Amino acid sequence: MLKIAAIQFDIIWEDAAANRKYLEPLIRKHQDVDLILLPEMFNAGFTINVDVAAEKVEGPTAQWMQALAKELDCAICGSIPTKSSDKYFNRFYWIEADRILHYDKKHLFGYGKESEVYSAGKDALIVEYKGWRIKPLICYDLRFPVWSRNTENYDLLLYVANWPHTRASAWRQLLRARAIENLCFVCGVNRIGTDGVGLHYIGDSAIIDFMGHDIASAKDKEEIITASLDKTQMLRFREQFNFLNDRDAFTLL
Repeated sequence: MLKIAAIQFDIIWEDAAANRKYLEPLIRKHQDVDLILLPEMFNAGFTINVDVAAEKVEGPTAQWMQALAKELDCAICGSIPTKSSDKYFNRFYWIEADRILHYDKKHLFGYGKESEVYSAGKDALIVEYKGWRIKPLICYDLRFPVWSRNTENYDLLLYVANWPHTRASAWRQLLRARAIENLCFVCGVNRIGTDGVGLHYIGDSAIIDFMGHDIASAKDKEEIITASLDKTQMLRFREQFNFLNDRDAFTLL
């Protein structure tokens, strides 16, 4: 079993310290979980103002996450605008008491000018954690099924997002499609509220099983959704209906 919590909240625009202060009591309420998932750019909102928002590699927000992970004996995850050398990345941090891993967003949202400021990541990440194989992805990655294709035999997909309400239907349907086609659990966490450039978000965070059924879901309000995921059920289903064996073979260049 893996117990997860996803925190859907209204991100304070470009104010990392204020977001950390706001989130800390919410995180502390869930001291019995294995994994806590926060939205995309949870410390700043979806901003291209990197001079204000970007932190150094394993900077103050990552250090804060690690201190909490150590105290609560869990993993804490979410993405942060990060400066590495002379480049900026929308970086997903997987943080435990004694381990920090990261994934840099591959598919940058050109429509929102993300690709004009941030650099695209090149490498996928599979995290081995408490007997689970977990793949983290970020927002726009959700639209590209080849990148999330289950060739690594993972068990759980994580999506962190700032996905506006105007395209909420796509968010809801694509999360379920990724679960069904990859025979895995999916947890997608989105924000709510209105950001600094006027985009509105209605959440719709969800935890979904390997058949595309909702285990837990949130609406347009601050909410923390939780679920205990049973890997045995998923493996039993895969054994009976192993559609993954019939995948088309091709090489990702």
